[in-house]
Amino acid sequence: MRLFIVEDDPVLADGLTRSLRAADYAVDSSADGAEADHLLASQHYDLVILDVGLPHLDGFEVLQRLRRRGSRVPVLILTARDALGDRVKGLDLGADDYLTKPFDLPELEARVRALIRRGQSGGASVITHGSLTLDTAGHRATLNGEPLELSAREIGVLEVLMLRSGRVVNKEQLAEQLYGWDEEVGPNAIEVYVHRLRRKLEPAGVTIRTIRGLGYLLERPSGAA
Repeated sequence: MRLFIVEDDPVLADGLTRSLRAADYAVDSSADGAEADHLLASQHYDLVILDVGLPHLDGFEVLQRLRRRGSRVPVLILTARDALGDRVKGLDLGADDYLTKPFDLPELEARVRALIRRGQSGGASVITHGSLTLDTAGHRATLNGEPLELSAREIGVLEVLMLRSGRVVNKEQLAEQLYGWDEEVGPNAIEVYVHRLRRKLEPAGVTIRTIRGLGYLLERPSGAA
């Protein structure tokens, strides 16, 4: 899951980034409304946490432009503006939730989880691959009907591979879904997650192939077209 925090208070932005990364989300951040607008037009995110009082372009304008482009990414407005008129404006412009500062971190994290679940429920949240099933909304996997114990990042890798079943996925594509821009990704990190997945999947006949120099490929189930 990749989140985007748009917040010009560096202390708050850093605290939110650290907390959400500790919960195994990939997090990018920006302190500038114009930069955020540009990035939202070119990058995919699963959730946006958006301040209103931003330099160069305020959060309401960023939100309005986002919705005009047809994006349905969930947006949580996080702001000190607690007037009813501001709440109504934010929701009318397309925000999915509105939280005022100061706030309790557990509440924000709960709202983030709820918005991500809601956003995923708009499409198919269950992916199947032969005997393997992944519930992307509930972050649960089963193999031959039995629960499969996976870490959050193993689930992230598996989701990308399952969505691209039968196609090669390179390390950069996997890292993009698991890490923010400024997080250092060790050269062997992706290999470690893929290796762990192989150990858990291959006894049941689910195969992840390494395509040397290109990336990884989740082989289609037997009999699949």
